[in-house]
Amino acid sequence: MVRWRWPKRRPGPAGDPSARAEDADAKHGPSVAAADTGEATARDGATAVTGYTGPDRGPAGPVHVSHTGAATASEGGLANTGYLAIGTFVQQAAPRTPAAWPHQVGELPPPALSFQHRTEADQLRAAVDGGGTAVLTQVLTGTGGVGKTQLAADYARTALDGGEVDVLVWISASSRSAITAGYAQAAVEVLAADPGDPERAARAFLAWLEPKADQKPCRWLVVLDDVADPADMRGWWPPASRHGRALVTTRRREAALTGAGRRRVAVGLFAPQEAAAYVTAVLAAHDRHEPADQINDLAADLGHLPLALAQAAAHIINAGLTCASYRELLADRIRKLADLLPEPGALPDDQSATVAATWALSIERANQLRPVGLARPMLQLAAMLDPNGIPATVLTSQPALTHLAEHRTSTSTGSTHQPAPVPAEDAVLALRALHRLSLIDHTPDTPHHTVRVHQLIQRATRDTLTPDQHNQLALTTADALTTAWPAIERDTTLAQALRANTDALTRTAEDALYQPAPHDVLFRTGTSLGEAGQVTAATAHFHRLAETTSHRLGPDHPNTLAARYNLAHWRGRAGDAAGAAAATEELLADTVRVLGPDHPHTEGVSS
Repeated sequence: MVRWRWPKRRPGPAGDPSARAEDADAKHGPSVAAADTGEATARDGATAVTGYTGPDRGPAGPVHVSHTGAATASEGGLANTGYLAIGTFVQQAAPRTPAAWPHQVGELPPPALSFQHRTEADQLRAAVDGGGTAVLTQVLTGTGGVGKTQLAADYARTALDGGEVDVLVWISASSRSAITAGYAQAAVEVLAADPGDPERAARAFLAWLEPKADQKPCRWLVVLDDVADPADMRGWWPPASRHGRALVTTRRREAALTGAGRRRVAVGLFAPQEAAAYVTAVLAAHDRHEPADQINDLAADLGHLPLALAQAAAHIINAGLTCASYRELLADRIRKLADLLPEPGALPDDQSATVAATWALSIERANQLRPVGLARPMLQLAAMLDPNGIPATVLTSQPALTHLAEHRTSTSTGSTHQPAPVPAEDAVLALRALHRLSLIDHTPDTPHHTVRVHQLIQRATRDTLTPDQHNQLALTTADALTTAWPAIERDTTLAQALRANTDALTRTAEDALYQPAPHDVLFRTGTSLGEAGQVTAATAHFHRLAETTSHRLGPDHPNTLAARYNLAHWRGRAGDAAGAAAATEELLADTVRVLGPDHPHTEGVSS
């Protein structure tokens, strides 16, 4: 705190120090009191002062200093608390020199082992080659693990090595403060700006990127990698310039990231041949050679996801496995995905997170979007179903809405109230939140395949559930399928999608669907096959259902008898009249023995 004290004469005894100080004040001007000042910290050649900074007031110029804070200086800085008299003691920072071109700011990620050229790289290049005077800002979007950062680094490295840019700036843009710091560092290196005020330096760098008639043109490329929130980019987009390009990578898909001269490039999975070539090259680099069919099947098992393929290949090499043995482990649904990937310290290509951890932050961010707390339980439902397409009516059915309400992230503590109902509109918004973070693809225009989700995202989501949670979720999902199934199937595409989703649920949680008895959805699937004219498939379905129910619940369980009844019915519809008659006769005897002659099920069999 600095105060000016103006002179005021007052009587005092001879020799009174305060009187003499006030006489000096009257002669030389107001005195200055610097008290209770904060700390001063300076680095990198800067000067920092708290208290009084001003001209030398001479021997009689009263500056009273007390209770000043600590002063810390490093890297050639000057820090002072209390009083710095300009003209008496001034230390100037060493002059800075702007970097010569070409120049790179920030560190590019090293190229991945056996990096594959991809069609998305051609799309980026095509925009540059045919851009003319258009603003070249491109936004790479896609789920975590598809290789956006590697594509951006390859694009930047190629441009710099090819002499296409004078200044390359690479910024890890996971937060607004990181973006500011990246621009500020560019200003320090390229403009010799003072690093003491990062915000001011960052603004100066963006202003310098603006084309100017009296300025030597600079061909620049700014890469903002892994933008986590579109709001972080507000005010930080590189300016329009015929000499500049900008490239952004992000998992987000909001409209705010496109438009205004910005072009979106969707980054998808490896094509099957790209995935196989990548795994083959990685294994060959370690003197490992596997059959082509096993490599192709491994790539398919991992959904052609680049990050998963890299980490699976590393685990195969580290653990001394074959592709076939790794696939057997992967097929074991009791094992968690994290157990089939390298430990964090053994990840390839300087990766910092496993494929499962890569999505954890995205799920958390999606769950914070409105309607808050619904994205995670919605993803849990989708994780039990067909990755290739889930009907909208399943995820907005009443059992699904009840699940969302019961598992919504709580916004209060200690509440004993019943969870608030979730309307179907909020369920759709939860799907949009997951879509915005590239965790699912939500396409409302295809209602029977509205939601698609990568199979490994599904598995990573299921891995977070306890066994009891997993089983309960399976039953809830089965209820949702049954509720969404129309009594009369007029839409064959919808019926086919519901059957595919039931098959996916059965593969994921078959045990739960038999607790305490076979779920109705298992019977509904077989009936749907028959009604669709697939009588042979219906017969095979009920044959498996009868055998499984008999094994799990016993041959005399009513559900076993019901499965046998359906089997006999569809055998007859399939043309095996004699076999159907013999099966019905045998079933009738067992039904009478178990349920009695007057039971409605007995009458149904006899009729």
